[in-house]
Amino acid sequence: MQNFRVGFGYDIHRLTEGETLVLGGIAIEHYKGTVAHSDGDVLVHAICDALLGSTALGDIGKYFPDSDNSYKNIDSCILLEKACELVRNKGYEIGNIDCTISLQKPKIAPFIESMRKKIAQTMNTNIENISIKATTAEGLGFVGAEDGVEAYSTVLIYREN
Repeated sequence: MQNFRVGFGYDIHRLTEGETLVLGGIAIEHYKGTVAHSDGDVLVHAICDALLGSTALGDIGKYFPDSDNSYKNIDSCILLEKACELVRNKGYEIGNIDCTISLQKPKIAPFIESMRKKIAQTMNTNIENISIKATTAEGLGFVGAEDGVEAYSTVLIYREN
């Protein structure tokens, strides 16, 4: 018998000129990037929150607070490795992850396979367990005005009993 749990994660960051844009561990060339304490990778942050939530461990801010300068400009994939370790320490393995990035520009379809590969490698799981989709906001709201980027993530974890 298997014990399944599900977690949901969400993150949002403001975009501004002259900052770096990192999504799914991949640097993307664009004139705007995220304003953040870490590297601002909203996709990885959403995955971290989903993982932590699936095991009722809290959220990313509990473990990696922006008030701690040791996390200043940190590669978010390091945070993801630590989140995976916390989940595995509770006896769970990653089943699959489904994510959506909402960003008006640039188009990120050309980067999705690289993101999937990087995230799978970081999480020590098979690439088939990682789904990443992209959408725009059709010009509406914060994302549509190119002022921000959002990411949503759902994870399934399991434990063999």
